[in-house]
Amino acid sequence: MPRAIVLVNADVGKETEVYNSIKQIPEVTEVHTSYGTYDIIAIVNADTNERLKGIITSRIRSIPSIRSTLSMPVVD
Repeated sequence: MPRAIVLVNADVGKETEVYNSIKQIPEVTEVHTSYGTYDIIAIVNADTNERLKGIITSRIRSIPSIRSTLSMPVVD
């Protein structure tokens, strides 16, 4: 099953809002807040690589108040 770790930078003061939005996406199996370079860490699973790409680009990156993301596909 294709999987990726997505690191997210949110606008200052919007971290909780972004966290809650990401948590609502069914394909996101884990979401955590972090203190450091990135504000939020999300684990995303999908049936295909194409669907994984779509979730990251269309669902996560389109959330208001996200400044940037870094996606790391997992290779098992």
